[in-house]
Amino acid sequence: MPVTHIQHTAAWREVLTLSKLKAGERVVILTSVNSNPDLIAAATHAASDLGAVVVRLDIPPVFDLAQLGTDPTAVTGASPIDGNPVAIEAMKAADLVIDLVFLLFTPGQKEVLASGTRMLLAYEDPETLVRLVPTEDDRRRVLAAKAAFHAGRTMRVTSAAGTDLRAEIGDNPITAEYGYVDEPGRWDHWPSGFVARVPNRDTAEGTVVLAPGDIILPFKSYVQSPINLTIEKGLITRIEGGFEADFMRQYIEDFNEPDAFAISHLGWGLQKRARWTAMGLYDKHPTIGMEGRAFAGNFLFSTGPGNGRKTRCHLDIPMRNCSFFVDDVPMTRDGRVIPSDQIAN
Repeated sequence: MPVTHIQHTAAWREVLTLSKLKAGERVVILTSVNSNPDLIAAATHAASDLGAVVVRLDIPPVFDLAQLGTDPTAVTGASPIDGNPVAIEAMKAADLVIDLVFLLFTPGQKEVLASGTRMLLAYEDPETLVRLVPTEDDRRRVLAAKAAFHAGRTMRVTSAAGTDLRAEIGDNPITAEYGYVDEPGRWDHWPSGFVARVPNRDTAEGTVVLAPGDIILPFKSYVQSPINLTIEKGLITRIEGGFEADFMRQYIEDFNEPDAFAISHLGWGLQKRARWTAMGLYDKHPTIGMEGRAFAGNFLFSTGPGNGRKTRCHLDIPMRNCSFFVDDVPMTRDGRVIPSDQIAN
């Protein structure tokens, strides 16, 4: 059954409180034609209830001819605010931007964050948001994982299915998402709960085997038969398997960008309340699969931009039953998160 507007608004109020929204602060709610009206209403009411000064900024969408489907994660590198000084200045004047459009690591967004504006992205359906309201414990676990990741210089991922991937780390920052924005200039995404970073350029080497049940985003599909990826010097050089391997290879090739085959961020999921099965119960259109990216113990493997490589193609692939090591210390084992107190020991 769907959640009520009262339940949805209460969830927004809780997340905005965690985000330290105070009476009198200025909030811009960024919307476009792809924004969910239920999210707009609940976010507006929650921010207003907390005493914020709320403005809705509706902007034209951006469309790339390389994009298939309606998922905003299908093409990276551009957003509707890039080159729009009116939108950028309005967002910089805000204390908090609630992004219901989907901005992700683009020049305009970085400019807004550099001004000190907090930015919270939400794109899932109301039912998922209400189930996965973040907590202070989520923050604690994510930051503990970030610290362990930051201390390492190498990483390795293995699985019984045949994955054995190694890379050097340390040159690139860590993305640590826990679902709310409690510091100036912080960006985060509700729902979430994971850490990830791009390995050092050209250092990823080995094999990744996508096993049945792994998730490919933005395809929003569960793998049905094994897909074998050979990785050399940070690039996928072979994609082998059946129909799904052919589909994946053709999808990447159609971008006609060599860097589309590069390895992007790698990390692991930490959200204990996220469910691997959830994507199979929802229509594809209203979700971008964040629950799949965040469920506890998944190895989040991705392809595309990073390390100076530029491509519009980006795949996120949460994999089950993997063991993730930082400097040979396990962060996950067979798809189960190692508690942070055990990592410290």
